[in-house]
Amino acid sequence: MRIVRAGGTTFNRRRFAGRALNYLTYFASACLSALRVPPPDVAIALSDPPIVGFAALLASRRSGGRFVLVCQDLFPEVTILLDDFHSRIVDRVLFWINRFLMRRADRVVVVGEAMKEKVVATRGIDEANVIVIHNWCDRAQVTPAPRRNAVAIELGLADGFVVMHSGNMGFAQDLDTLLDAAASLRDLRDVTVAIVGGGARRAALEARVRDEGLTNVRLLPYQPEQRLSDTLASADVHVVSMKRGLEGCLVPSKLYGVLAAGRAYIAAAEPTTEVATIASGTGSGIVVPPGRAAGLAAAVRRLHADRALTARLGRAAFAASATYDRPRQVAAYFDVFASLAPSNAPVFHAKGSKAGSSP
Repeated sequence: MRIVRAGGTTFNRRRFAGRALNYLTYFASACLSALRVPPPDVAIALSDPPIVGFAALLASRRSGGRFVLVCQDLFPEVTILLDDFHSRIVDRVLFWINRFLMRRADRVVVVGEAMKEKVVATRGIDEANVIVIHNWCDRAQVTPAPRRNAVAIELGLADGFVVMHSGNMGFAQDLDTLLDAAASLRDLRDVTVAIVGGGARRAALEARVRDEGLTNVRLLPYQPEQRLSDTLASADVHVVSMKRGLEGCLVPSKLYGVLAAGRAYIAAAEPTTEVATIASGTGSGIVVPPGRAAGLAAAVRRLHADRALTARLGRAAFAASATYDRPRQVAAYFDVFASLAPSNAPVFHAKGSKAGSSP
């Protein structure tokens, strides 16, 4: 494997100007890099940053190759998360870029069924060219662990009933609603709300916990990957939340780790999101409306009172995780790429996959 690194600026991403400059400088570097490498059979680009797909399109078309766009999120829909910047003009440009690249891609890979429906309906893409490949968790690395484990003891989470959010503390997760719910749960003396990780909103959340005296909330630092199984197992129930209006725009990848860890979860999201449909379809979680602290708190109280239900949801979560295991999703990507490669190109078969088979 040969890796050619494309550089770029690293200005503060919390400001629109910083993000824009980072995108533009990386895009310029990626275009130059695309011209330095041998002509590809298949060129792949992610949807973020939005313009980087042009570099992959350039690389593929100069050699008659194929182009695959992998959509982890949709622009401009996700710009509602940017509190510091809103522009109809920029949104229109982002929509045009996104649609232009999708219509010229030989395949568009999306990370959920709701996203596929949205892409087909709003971008005018042939449904046959849109492939759903979910994000994943590697069940060889994340496995169910005892509730009381070394990490839980170290973090002070070994006792009581722990409700956890583990992952990015960004703008999509609606963690303010989780804090609102925590405030209403203070009468349950053994309930701890643990928010683990880092991100753009961590400082604001810390300030609110301090100012409001939310003693039942613990903000804990990011944990190393090798501790992930025990970290996720340190909770009785997880919260996977999405702000309203993001249906079909993104899928929180933390969900798949929760499933592999065999833990129940509360999906604080609209009922047609991937997070909610997996919860209801597999019996692994409880779905509550997004942005409703009362509903979230009620779900926590229900699971706190019914430990048998909590355990049953956790078992269903682990069973569901087999569908989203890393080898299965990687094999699906392999099938997409192999099906697009020229017939005379050497193809190395992925384990459990047949070149050219339907994903």
